[in-house]
Amino acid sequence: MNRRSLYRRARTPLSLMATVGVAAALLATSVAPASAGKGSSSHSRKPTVVLVHGAFADSTSWNGVVKKLKRDGYPVVAAANPLRGLSSDAAYLKDLLADIDGPVVLAGHSYGGSVISNAANGVDNVKALVYIAAFLPEKGESAVELSGKFPGSTLGEALRPVPITQPDGSQGADLYIQQDKFHHQFAADVPESTTDIMAVTQRPVTSAALEEGAGEPAWKAIPSWVLVAAEDLNIPPKAQTFMAERAKAHTVEVRASHAVSVSRPHDVAQIIQDAARTVR
Repeated sequence: MNRRSLYRRARTPLSLMATVGVAAALLATSVAPASAGKGSSSHSRKPTVVLVHGAFADSTSWNGVVKKLKRDGYPVVAAANPLRGLSSDAAYLKDLLADIDGPVVLAGHSYGGSVISNAANGVDNVKALVYIAAFLPEKGESAVELSGKFPGSTLGEALRPVPITQPDGSQGADLYIQQDKFHHQFAADVPESTTDIMAVTQRPVTSAALEEGAGEPAWKAIPSWVLVAAEDLNIPPKAQTFMAERAKAHTVEVRASHAVSVSRPHDVAQIIQDAARTVR
């Protein structure tokens, strides 16, 4: 049937009503589930999962986790963490959270843990916090302070600082992991063919962000889950366990490197879903 004859048929009242009805149904089906933000269905049965990467990584470090969560029906947002300063990074994330309707499970990896702790404070729709090989700072504590609280971190000797001029004109430094040390330091249980690319595409964090003291932590008011990476060379496992116990978090331990979201995405997705299942 050509387009002209189809148009002629559609002009009859009954055909017009059917066409409008089909179009409305298609529009509702295609638009309603597509957005995790404003305008998304308020009757969604699952909370939105917001994933926040840490230093020396980007949002693609969550790819395996995203696939599992999406397959199981969760709306997911992988936030682009600026890695410029703890207060400003948290403010950026808080704005993103304000644009999401319905309950949120907020997960952070590494330095991203400090960011979610700051950002979720006072945000009513964040119902659970999940820390993946991450920092859970108390007020005033910095990532640098916590990573040195227990022995085991070799990150300092693997870093390459690059001098930068900050937006306010002050001098600072961007920190990278040296590419030839990236596999061992960050992701020893990930194939080198993958870590070679991760090393090149890593996002630097400013030294100021890692040295900045945290604000009032959201984990004091919001139920928390912690995945401890037992072979982590960035944040010592003892430090991760200490922070988890202090926060009275639900805790699991996995034999994995710091890049556990890449090497063990199923385990990471599992603890996020454990948290999500408690959200009503």
